Amino acid sequence: MVEIDPLCPNRIRKIAGSFAFIEHRFLREGFWASLDHYELLLYFFLIIVGDRSGLSFYSYDKICTLLRIPVDEYIPARNSLIEKDLIAFDGHFFQVLSLPEKVLKTYCPPLRKQEEIEKHDPATVQQLIVNSLGSRHD
Repeated sequence: MVEIDPLCPNRIRKIAGSFAFIEHRFLREGFWASLDHYELLLYFFLIIVGDRSGLSFYSYDKICTLLRIPVDEYIPARNSLIEKDLIAFDGHFFQVLSLPEKVLKTYCPPLRKQEEIEKHDPATVQQLIVNSLGSRHD
């Protein structure tokens, strides 16, 4: 390991009070690259607010407000982090988990049938909801 003198020796970070950490493996072993923008934002937020065991409780509306993301982006990000075995969620509490041995890749096959499109395509789902309300919305 290369020793480098601090650029600002009077401003060296110190652990005081609560502390969050991210393993170097997160970057080196491809976890960072496996996440999209919203997944990274939510994951880092949960790391920052978690206690010693990685536990935290924030409601989805508070998370969306603090992160400035719509709930339509929060839900898929949360669900993807769960699928990738990075967090656990019981409906009330989050836990940031220790990193799995390797990056878990999620595979999304192409949508081919109308039924699949109506269940999984956000634009189609929105159109179905708007149409069911009986008024025209953009």
